[in-house]
Amino acid sequence: MLGQPATGAAFDAIISARRNHANRNSRRPPEHPDHILSPIHSMDLPVIRSASMASLSGIAHAFTTRNGGVSEGEYSSLNCGRFSGDRPERIEENHRRVLKALGARRLISLRQVHSARVHTIDPSWNGREMVEGDGMVSTDPGMALGVMGADCAPVLLADPENGVVGAAHAGWKGALSDITGNVIGRMCELGARRESVVAVVGPAIQQSSYEVGREFMDRFIESGGTGCERFFDLSRDSIHFDLPGYVVERLKSQGVRHVDCLPHDTCSMTEEFFSYRRNCKRGETRYGRQVGAICLVGE
Repeated sequence: MLGQPATGAAFDAIISARRNHANRNSRRPPEHPDHILSPIHSMDLPVIRSASMASLSGIAHAFTTRNGGVSEGEYSSLNCGRFSGDRPERIEENHRRVLKALGARRLISLRQVHSARVHTIDPSWNGREMVEGDGMVSTDPGMALGVMGADCAPVLLADPENGVVGAAHAGWKGALSDITGNVIGRMCELGARRESVVAVVGPAIQQSSYEVGREFMDRFIESGGTGCERFFDLSRDSIHFDLPGYVVERLKSQGVRHVDCLPHDTCSMTEEFFSYRRNCKRGETRYGRQVGAICLVGE
């Protein structure tokens, strides 16, 4: 959570109408400017893919929207958050649809707590979703690493040359405490090379929607070191923080050469994404979660 304050022709039209506004707040590098919004199998599940990640051999990934699932009410409809308060059987069906979209056999998630804690996922990981953490790595094909989000940035990473994938849940606390650096470090322990890693920052709250107070800015700049002030926009009457831009900068500073940042704003795109901040503004305490998931494709 963050601090207080789609597929088919219709969905494509919404994305196109909002792309210019969203792009002003993105930090996508010019070498990987595109993303793909595509139907999956017969269920027509809307997922978002990075073109740079989709081009990698042996890697499957997807960022879900809130559409294409079975949940109802405030969780409508593809809620993937196990700890959201939604009915477990509906979450399991939503997970099954995501697995089918990825072609994976298991979807692994953690109890996310805005930490810098990373877990290595292997076949012995048996249903331990209650384990706390915000990062995962794996070398096991078919094990999809899923990070939940409803404004925080889901980060997917892959080294296809050495067969290692990773995922990080990066809210401002996790980003500041270097969750992405810890995931990359653990990937390297499993054989990855920093210069071979491709990273994607998925749909998250964009700067135009992320209003913060001066105390937040001062504390963040004090903790984050020199240069952090450039991620705050003071040109308007209020202060706005660029979370995706900060995450991209952290990834690059950690030796990742290829970073893609998708422009979708989870807070403003009401029909496409769940948003913690949007619900807080409405006085609503329950909300669903999207998932960003990645896995190796193989045996």
